[in-house]
Amino acid sequence: MFGNRGLEIKTPDQIALMRVSGLLVGRTLELLRDAARPGVTTGELDRLAESHIRDNGGIPSFKGYSHPPFPATICASVNDEVVHGIPGDRVLRDGDVISIDCGAIVEGWHGDAAITVPVGEVAAETLELLRVTEEALWRGLAAAHLGGRVGDIGHAIEGYVRSQGRYGILEDYTGHGIGTEMHMPPNVPNYGKRGKGPTLVEGLALAVEPMVTLGSKDTDLLEDEWTVATVDGSMAAHFEHTFTLTPAGAWVLTALDGGRARLAELGARYGGS
Repeated sequence: MFGNRGLEIKTPDQIALMRVSGLLVGRTLELLRDAARPGVTTGELDRLAESHIRDNGGIPSFKGYSHPPFPATICASVNDEVVHGIPGDRVLRDGDVISIDCGAIVEGWHGDAAITVPVGEVAAETLELLRVTEEALWRGLAAAHLGGRVGDIGHAIEGYVRSQGRYGILEDYTGHGIGTEMHMPPNVPNYGKRGKGPTLVEGLALAVEPMVTLGSKDTDLLEDEWTVATVDGSMAAHFEHTFTLTPAGAWVLTALDGGRARLAELGARYGGS
């Protein structure tokens, strides 16, 4: 199972199991996207996510993870909170944005994805931040191909974000390998040089997750020891997908259509179902 300098390489059957967990994550996020409205608490979203994951044969990846143990099913990061926000009694208000990160385990295999959702009427510059960050994710996925390098992904993400304006790209938090564990080698930075890093091979699964701000890239870890927020209070966005590569191209395991439509628009080939 392990090769390419210790990276976990999956068989086609194992990738198929990751597609099951990926679809569960993708469907959970779509449910939460619809539920994220003014007046809803982040705790209510968390309870909805846990019920949906467990009712469909999965186990929340995040709950109890690491030290101190993460206490919830989703990360719910609002406005200047970039990642790892803890759900609770915070009420979503008109003009907020919420990053929802979700993971699920099915038969021992992990899926991991995130979306950032506008709540009500949101400022135009913040909506543009969301657009740029999500597009950067897809540019990174489209840059991946068998025989390429992990650095190709970060190079594409960084290049697109820099081309769109003066945004902050987080450097201390990255994407990652994924499979029998939620976080595995290699790290997948959102910046870098083309042709650098581990080789992209069939059976390698990665979670790619650009984190972008309207201001500085600098962040603080809050007193709860989990929530990461921008130092300057600027709005932040976070989008993530888990994907693998097949001989036919990229297969986005957490996208409901496998990433076909978006990758096709970008001129990338795709595979899987």
